[in-house]
Amino acid sequence: MKRQLFYILATILLPFTLHAQDQPTPQWRPVYHFTAPQNWLNDPNGLIYLNGVYHLYYQHNPLENKWGHMSWGHAISKDLLHWQHLPVAIPEIVTTDTTTWIFSGSAVWDEHNSSGLGKNGKGPVVAIYTADQPKQQKESQFIAYSNDGGLTYTNYAHNPVVDIHQKDFRDPSVIWLEAQHKWLMTVAVPAEHKVQFYSSGNLKDWELISEFGNQGDTRKIWECPSLTPLYVDGNPAKKKWLLMVSSGNQEAATGMQYFIGDFDGKKFTNDNAATTQLFVDDGKTFYAAIPYNHLPDGRQTMIGWLMPFETATSPWRGQMSIPRDLSLKTTAAGIRLFQQPAAVLNTCLEQLPAAKKRTQKALTLDSKDLPLNNGQRFNNNTNWIDATFTPGTATDFGLKIAQHKNGRQVVIGYNVQRKELYINDGKEVQRVSVSPVNHQIRLQVLLDKSSVEVFVNNGEKVITTLIFPDREATGFAAFADNGHVTLNTLKVWDLSK
Repeated sequence: MKRQLFYILATILLPFTLHAQDQPTPQWRPVYHFTAPQNWLNDPNGLIYLNGVYHLYYQHNPLENKWGHMSWGHAISKDLLHWQHLPVAIPEIVTTDTTTWIFSGSAVWDEHNSSGLGKNGKGPVVAIYTADQPKQQKESQFIAYSNDGGLTYTNYAHNPVVDIHQKDFRDPSVIWLEAQHKWLMTVAVPAEHKVQFYSSGNLKDWELISEFGNQGDTRKIWECPSLTPLYVDGNPAKKKWLLMVSSGNQEAATGMQYFIGDFDGKKFTNDNAATTQLFVDDGKTFYAAIPYNHLPDGRQTMIGWLMPFETATSPWRGQMSIPRDLSLKTTAAGIRLFQQPAAVLNTCLEQLPAAKKRTQKALTLDSKDLPLNNGQRFNNNTNWIDATFTPGTATDFGLKIAQHKNGRQVVIGYNVQRKELYINDGKEVQRVSVSPVNHQIRLQVLLDKSSVEVFVNNGEKVITTLIFPDREATGFAAFADNGHVTLNTLKVWDLSK
């Protein structure tokens, strides 16, 4: 989240943030979604997999629980669920005449030491990030290198490596192009609604090779781009490129859109009409997601930031999404992005003790609710729910979560007539159109204290939002309204500690 959007958001958040500094909110801290130990967190940065370890860097204010003093926080994991917090990897740079904030970017393993920044014949980890200099009203691209496996970084002596002398020019995403034997940088020129592509053989000297923009949704500035190769329907003979950009999402304040097309090593060509708008997530809080670099077996897994809006938390603020595996599939509307919770997480679910798992046999709900928490079991808002329904005569069906005895609840429902999935938190309704597949609707609902991610029909659509329920609002149920629905399968996991 960068300056323009932050200033708008700050007018909403500041009163809540100041109030929350003296109001700890442990009831809202997620258990299986990543949060910083304390203070502000936003965009994921530098996602890279090295020697069996997932590194997560992130925008972080080490000093306060609000946006500012931008630095790269750091954590590592072996399973994408349990994280070890490490010291700040790249802190802000303060000199007598310049402050440089470490804005978003990426990290690569320079395996063959093309940069010459490695030691003892080993390639370094190189971070490529936006240096934001508020006093100069300027953003440019810096690099920093690590010879201790990404724990600490040294800024390159001849920064910046890319500079177009503009106020807004940011969020470099770098990948290795094996066919061209070159590094590729995708970076945003936000106010112009475009991304630029740069090529380099050494991570230090970059050449502008093409631009893409002014297509899709241009209502908001463009940020945090990434370009990712994927096989359509898993077929190696049919490769396409996924270009994602953080920007407007329907009427939400922020969101992400994507384009699918071809990339010839220099230029990206959109497969769809320039007016086509495709959104990564149809909720209002998912932003700034980027994929991991250097994953094995061609996997493409991303993490996004769940932006905190009205309700403040303390002593931390901001959380990450669940890691999501990406794929492209052929649909009636064309090739589309599908997302699923990262497959590596399935091992974590399988290893849970029996007391933390529940399976429900198939049954019919007829204009009623089926409570899903037995006594105190699963009564903690840290549930991972996987349910499949076959529509019947019911007008609406789905799941109710965060239920309070006073009647307040969050409804994750499907309206049969409108073919629409919705989340109703009692204040607003978020919706997305989706049709049954093989006469069924599958809902994967990841409820984690204050966040909800809903994957529909194996990730054909996703809605992510934040909720802040009362401490006692921990009930949940399956439901059918005005008729019957068949609940074919139901699995519930309790991920509380």
